[in-house]
Amino acid sequence: MTLNALTDVAGVRVGHATRTGSGWLTGTTVVLAPEGGAVAAVDVRGGGPGTKETDALDPRNVVQKVEAIVLTGGSAYGLDAASGVMEWLEEQQRGVRVGTDPAHVVPVVPAACVFDLGRGGDFRARPDATTGRAAVEAAAASTPGSAVPEGCVGAGTGAVVGAMKGGVGTAGSVLDSGITVAALVVANAAGAAADPETGVLYGELFQGRVEYPAADVHEAARRRLAAVAENNAPPPLNTTLAVVATDAVLSKAQAQKLAGTAHDGIARAVRPVHLLHDGDTVFALATGGRPLDDGSPLALNDLLAAGADVVTRAIVRAVRAAESVDGPGGAWPSYRELYGASSGGGDVTRAR
Repeated sequence: MTLNALTDVAGVRVGHATRTGSGWLTGTTVVLAPEGGAVAAVDVRGGGPGTKETDALDPRNVVQKVEAIVLTGGSAYGLDAASGVMEWLEEQQRGVRVGTDPAHVVPVVPAACVFDLGRGGDFRARPDATTGRAAVEAAAASTPGSAVPEGCVGAGTGAVVGAMKGGVGTAGSVLDSGITVAALVVANAAGAAADPETGVLYGELFQGRVEYPAADVHEAARRRLAAVAENNAPPPLNTTLAVVATDAVLSKAQAQKLAGTAHDGIARAVRPVHLLHDGDTVFALATGGRPLDDGSPLALNDLLAAGADVVTRAIVRAVRAAESVDGPGGAWPSYRELYGASSGGGDVTRAR
């Protein structure tokens, strides 16, 4: 049974640490690989990313596998969350071995951040090492293959998409070959997720026939969003983060290609993306449980296409799962509040 989530990839776990209230509206999400690590790569398309340890994922460099990926709020300050994850991994003796003693490891923990500073009311309320440790401990304590909480949790707690509330979303697919590919995203963008002319989520236009919101409902939503955008000026900085995972056997170069093509999934669901002040970043993880059929380029192409598809669907789910926020740091209505829970096409799982 699949859950339509990143945890459909066997051995991959997800943990959130969420901080709200008393000036807080932020958090951290950790994707924990199976013990022994997963082949990892990254593709950064935004002109203003906030990242850590991404150079280690270059296929030309020595590190082959990582034990965890960190997605966090707090802008560059929040990257300190990775230190708490490193601390926990060292205690578990998980990481790159640098000596004969099993305790002599250096955990390589790539991380990327979104901008959510001040959205809870306190600019200094942001994730740190303790937040990262809480998130990785939550991941480790989760049941393998369990559902992943979506919406305003973890790194998506303070996320905003245009003038609407953003958050965390996840989606998965099983290919005809039996290979699983899945994604988890943090949707936090200056760009819009909904067509301003109709209110339909851009990402749902790629999933087949959609139900358009009634004209009066959309007009009311449009006026509300215009007022929110004016009151919450300046607009949010644009960052969508994603982790795409698969149980396929991939080289680092192939994983990097998967991360790159997955950006197409962001471009389908959010407009605009990949601009000068964006931090759009996609990580790829390959656990190596299933060979790519005969290893032909066509088999890899199926995986690459599916990776983009699950990212699009995960962004739709993030926006649909988000809840409205009205606090000292600003007010952002959710898509659900603006258009109703049943408006639009919903999520569709497709195998390629």
